[in-house]
Amino acid sequence: MSTVSSAPAPIEAPAPQPGRTPVIVYALSAASFLAQILTATRYGIFRDELYYIDCARHLAWGYVDQPPLIAFVAWLELHLGGISLYSLRFLPAVAGALTVWLAARFARTLGAGTFGQTLAALAVLFSPGFLAFFHLLTMNAFEPLFWTGAAFLVARIVQTGEQRLWLWFGVLTGIGILNKWSMLFFGFALAVGLLLTPERRAFARKWIWLGFAIAMVIWLPNVLWNIHHHWPFLELMHNVRASGRDVTHGPIGFLLDQAFFMNIATAPLWIAGAWWLFFGRDPSTGARGRYRVVGWTWLVLLVLFIVLKGKSYYLWPVYPILFAAGGVAIERWTSARARFLRPIYVATIVLLGGLFAPFTLPVLSPQGFIHYQQALHLSPPQVEHQANGPLNQQLYADMFGWEEMTREVARAYDALPPDVRATTGITASNFGEAGAIDFFGPRYGLPPAISGHQTYWFWGPRGYTGESLILVGESARRAHELCQNVDVVGHVSHPLSREDEHFDLYWCHPLRWNLRQIWPQAKHFN
Repeated sequence: MSTVSSAPAPIEAPAPQPGRTPVIVYALSAASFLAQILTATRYGIFRDELYYIDCARHLAWGYVDQPPLIAFVAWLELHLGGISLYSLRFLPAVAGALTVWLAARFARTLGAGTFGQTLAALAVLFSPGFLAFFHLLTMNAFEPLFWTGAAFLVARIVQTGEQRLWLWFGVLTGIGILNKWSMLFFGFALAVGLLLTPERRAFARKWIWLGFAIAMVIWLPNVLWNIHHHWPFLELMHNVRASGRDVTHGPIGFLLDQAFFMNIATAPLWIAGAWWLFFGRDPSTGARGRYRVVGWTWLVLLVLFIVLKGKSYYLWPVYPILFAAGGVAIERWTSARARFLRPIYVATIVLLGGLFAPFTLPVLSPQGFIHYQQALHLSPPQVEHQANGPLNQQLYADMFGWEEMTREVARAYDALPPDVRATTGITASNFGEAGAIDFFGPRYGLPPAISGHQTYWFWGPRGYTGESLILVGESARRAHELCQNVDVVGHVSHPLSREDEHFDLYWCHPLRWNLRQIWPQAKHFN
């Protein structure tokens, strides 16, 4: 008589079940939303917001310097809420609240209890960088949601083995690419992380490839737009690099910027999170480094942005992920004999976050902020080489002077004889000036602006020939190069704006060349 033996079927480890999301997380999410809405109108409209509003009036599958989603979001807000700062900044505030919640939800998925989840949410809420991200209608407001959501799905795949989740990963990352092309860097870093860990087995199954295909299909219309327009973004990036506009740092400077903008007090949290992703013990299985694929994703992104001389904020969307993992680590490390450290650490995050909040969220008046900087003898790190005026903060300086500039342009325009005014175009040297004229101009009776900057170049000279032009943002030397006759017809200046937005207005009559004929040479991608 013989016996037949068989190997036992593998037992799948259960996912962590730390309980429900605590009420305090929802309170912190609500606090994030209220902080943004209550300060939405404290200063003025931001330079980039003016540009995105004009892009919303020219919906397309691509633009020179961004994918199409931000223009659609602007279009949606304008049509649902009207033209107001509350309307423009509503969805970024919602994105902020959701990111606070998602960081806590991610921590819960990794095994954190109430304290770990609260810590992750609190870190997002009190990080100066995220206060800036979620205050304005820009691509950056939505980027942390896409990165954190994608990492969350990867963690769930690791936990459950459910490979079909790669399909949802493809949907999320595809939309994320339409928001900002940095999602491609995230995808590349994740692919490296997969190859360096046992999770590489996903490549042997169809689901990850189907997810990749879904992401590429979603991105395809934007790719086709770029092919049709000869990849203007690559030309833009080349010009930006050549100009030396961006502030770049070595590894130490880059990491110091991260520490400041993520709140110095959270540095132990995200450092612990990075360590835990590589070496920490999973609460549900006891396995070490179970989520190492996510750790590698962060590390590859860090190295990429340092090597490629990326701006410091390029890495910020990864921090909710590290905060979530850090919440697990610090909760476990303090659970036995160091519980007394918990309220001290929470208080430190809140106090330092509150101390630095005025640098990225306009809770103070402009003069109050100037005095605040002087009292602390501190100014925020810069991301571009700009003369930012007395505010010494580009984010804030770019919120002042736009309507005053438009009003001065209107005064000069109205002073022209009626027959001349009918053929006079208004040219702007950059998208901020063009966007301001298009946004505020209708109330002053101004025609749409003309500009060769960024996507405005594709919209052409709007029927003008150059017979009569008002030049906005050009130097006297440039005006005399372009025009047969030049008259100074106004001066633009605001005490709080960037210094490069202080200039004379020139009446050019006429341009030395036909504007329509020389329009190809007017292109300025920078």
